[in-house]
Amino acid sequence: MAAQQVSTFQSNIITKLGLSVEPGTPIYLGESNIAHMKSKHPADYEKYGDHIPAILDSPDYIRTNPKNGSVEYVKEFKIDNEFVKVAVRISGAGRVYLRLHFVSSRIQNLLRDVRRLICTYMRDCA
Repeated sequence: MAAQQVSTFQSNIITKLGLSVEPGTPIYLGESNIAHMKSKHPADYEKYGDHIPAILDSPDYIRTNPKNGSVEYVKEFKIDNEFVKVAVRISGAGRVYLRLHFVSSRIQNLLRDVRRLICTYMRDCA
């Protein structure tokens, strides 16, 4: 199975984070990425894997990771009081791939450095 497009970069996120990608740049999910999530975060992937496009299209929080330059999207699922984080990175070939997916029920751990968050709630990014 080839990599599938799960979303695109939105102009409001590009502007807010100062990214050097074009609006509409596809975000892909490849087989190796799915295999990684299934092996490292199987329960999370089972529960939230189908929500990945929605997390990327309407995150509650976004930031760039200062260590690796990835863009992190976080969505709060209020029913279970869980926060799901999805990170994407631009490959050497210029394609953008989803790299990480995990759940945290403790927002302090997931968003521990609020000052580094570029945009707290997406409604601030409009």
